[in-house]
Amino acid sequence: MSEPSETTVRVHPPAVRIMHWINAAAILIMIGSGWHIYNNEPVVSWITFPRWATLGGDPEITYRLNKDVGFSNALLWHFAAMWVFFVNGTIALIYGFATGRIQHKWLPISVSAFWRDFTDALTFKLGHDDLSVYNAVQRVSYIGVVLATLLSFTSGVAIWKPVQFWWLTALFYDFQGARLAHFLGMADIALFLVVHVSLAILVPRTVKAMITGTIQVKRKNAAAMAVPGE
Repeated sequence: MSEPSETTVRVHPPAVRIMHWINAAAILIMIGSGWHIYNNEPVVSWITFPRWATLGGDPEITYRLNKDVGFSNALLWHFAAMWVFFVNGTIALIYGFATGRIQHKWLPISVSAFWRDFTDALTFKLGHDDLSVYNAVQRVSYIGVVLATLLSFTSGVAIWKPVQFWWLTALFYDFQGARLAHFLGMADIALFLVVHVSLAILVPRTVKAMITGTIQVKRKNAAAMAVPGE
């Protein structure tokens, strides 16, 4: 009996792919510039970031030219990327809920399913044959990074305008509390990126799917793999 032939299935519509890569660029700029800002006055004294991983200019050169260690340039990069990410991310969430894509790919989640997929991931037994379906670990991580992003945004606004948004700053106890929350939110997002990129390297088909929007699957499974959002 012959093997079923392969067919092309679209798993990521153009809107999702465009917003994904815009978010990716904005996040990298925010983290790089944020690390430069952080190094100017660390929240945790024994944690600093290497200069090559920061964005905002060489401290020695910028100080010699502008009497600034790159802090001002980093702020400009940070705020520019923040508004791009905020607008694009908001549109992405609205699009995801309106099309049912988020409900379809991120829900439901059960404790048993998460534990099963988590232990399988630790033992390298977690399968990636069907890229249109997210396992429970992926679903939790995507929801978690959205919550971390909301934490980073609200705490960032509190740091940016602590007087005008005093009530927001008060939610984090004080200005330093908002800085700590912002740092923790960034750490969660950075950890997500490390895992996300590592999985993309291990399963390069995921990168191709996010670029082209399609994957090759056996014809008999094609109908089941179609997802909302087209």
